[in-house]
Amino acid sequence: MTTTTDIDPTNRAQAQAWDGTEGDYWAAHPDRFDTALARYQPAFHAACDVGPGDRVLDVGCGTGLTTRAAARAAPDGEAVGVDLSARMIDVARSTTEALGVPNARFGRADAQVHPFVTAEFDGVISRTGAMFFGRPDAAFANLARAVRPGGRLTLLTWQPADRNEWIQVFARTLAGREMPPSAPGQPGPFSLSDPDHVRDLLTAAGFADVALDGLAEPEVYGRDAEDAHAFVLGLLGWMVADLPPAERDRRVEALRAAMAAHEGPDGVTFGSAAWLVTARRR
Repeated sequence: MTTTTDIDPTNRAQAQAWDGTEGDYWAAHPDRFDTALARYQPAFHAACDVGPGDRVLDVGCGTGLTTRAAARAAPDGEAVGVDLSARMIDVARSTTEALGVPNARFGRADAQVHPFVTAEFDGVISRTGAMFFGRPDAAFANLARAVRPGGRLTLLTWQPADRNEWIQVFARTLAGREMPPSAPGQPGPFSLSDPDHVRDLLTAAGFADVALDGLAEPEVYGRDAEDAHAFVLGLLGWMVADLPPAERDRRVEALRAAMAAHEGPDGVTFGSAAWLVTARRR
């Protein structure tokens, strides 16, 4: 797929983050992020229902695990992954080449405005990547145009923050407060957490038979407390970077204690809850 530089103005802040230090961290630790979501992958992949000859678009593909899974399920078709992070796209390409998945392609693009060929895909998928659009109404309308009539949409999105232990613990220890509820439509990990909002949004965009199935799985953040502490602090250290040294040290130690409290035989795990969203293009 051809890389494009067209970014919708409402997505510029997200592009700066995902094509900047945040995306670079994800690109440097692909296995860690895939491991965190691994318990969700079987149900998500099954819901994608990719056929042998399908062409699939993977939105917010990151380093390409879900794109490769779709490509393997479509040996006579193709899977195309798009993301705002050039670094993650580079990792996706190199990993895919090393693993020998020739029908998976990648490109940097803003799926909200990218000029996909009308009805060129049999399905659109996104595992925790569709919650960051500045204009979700425009984005899903653009994706609907890219899917043939009767084609599928499959998303994994987070349920509200108060059902996700991981974000509450990270916010409480590092930011010193609980994670507030997200306003529907505001870009962020919980922007598609309200089922009524999701149904209205996708129906208006051109999808039908919108269904949300609740899933709950543990997320794994490290082998042990020290491993998980280093990983999460590397990701979210910006939350404490501007604090006075004593307060910064106190919150870093609070995070360490939280990791120790969640250490078990499967590593450091936190509760999480997601929606498995499925729909059909009208």
